[in-house]
Amino acid sequence: MDLRKLKKLIDLVEESGIAELELTEEGETVRISRNFTSSAPAQQHFANYAPAQYAAAPQAPQAAVAAVEVPVVEEGHAVKSPMVGTFYRSSSPDSKPFVEVGDTVAVGDTLCIIEAMKLLNEIESDRAGVVKKILVDNGLAVEYGEHLFIIA
Repeated sequence: MDLRKLKKLIDLVEESGIAELELTEEGETVRISRNFTSSAPAQQHFANYAPAQYAAAPQAPQAAVAAVEVPVVEEGHAVKSPMVGTFYRSSSPDSKPFVEVGDTVAVGDTLCIIEAMKLLNEIESDRAGVVKKILVDNGLAVEYGEHLFIIA
């Protein structure tokens, strides 16, 4: 990388007040970090860049989040989420759910969909049996390894 270009990048970092800049060009990577040496602590300002469709979405109540963290002590096999995403019981809002409590499922039957990064991933049953409990409400966020269904 040209030294004049590096000097311009360093000046840009100093003038703009950003803490760090990383640039990759033609297989070379340059990272310029700025140290704050003033006696006052550096203040950081973060803007909310959520897409408009999510900006007005209601937040999950704290009680629902706390309920997710409680371990499940149901008898049967727990089907766990293989990823982080949004849990959906049906393929569209006006479709009937893939499974209901009391339904008999076989290995490979679709139980739900988890949307992750705009991709819809069908979650299939890894065990045959009867759906005893559905542990997540439609449209809620799920974590990796979170219990979704109990199959006995």
